[in-house]
Amino acid sequence: MAEKKNILTYEGLRQLEEEIQDLKVNRRKEIAQKIKEAREQGDLSENAEYDAAKDEQRDIEARIEEIDKILRNAEVVVDEDVDVSKISIGCTVHILDLEEDEDLTYKIVGSTEANVLHGKISNESPVGAALIGKSVGDIVSVETQMGVIEYKVLEINRD
Repeated sequence: MAEKKNILTYEGLRQLEEEIQDLKVNRRKEIAQKIKEAREQGDLSENAEYDAAKDEQRDIEARIEEIDKILRNAEVVVDEDVDVSKISIGCTVHILDLEEDEDLTYKIVGSTEANVLHGKISNESPVGAALIGKSVGDIVSVETQMGVIEYKVLEINRD
């Protein structure tokens, strides 16, 4: 079975590349030093520092493997190619919550990059999926756990 493509913006690709570089170059050295120091303390069977360092090493290696897998299957959205006449991945959208009369701004990204706290929503999320393909002035209905929410598309930008 073919693996799912990971849609990334150029910014998201750059961040993952920086993170994996840091993990491979800096964090691996740090953890190797921690393990070495813990070993020098003697009996490993009752050495909590050694166990913690080994756990941290396992977590780092798992994250490296995860990022490698994401990058292997990455499909990068080039900002210059984003058509701002309709919403697509890579666009920043300014919408109005019609019920709450609240302005919201989101960048539509692939699921790998999604982070609502930073204003990035996935194209696979209910709001993101409903917005894809819409234009300025369109009213979008989104089915949520709390009922249907309607948004009006106010602006589409390429950021």
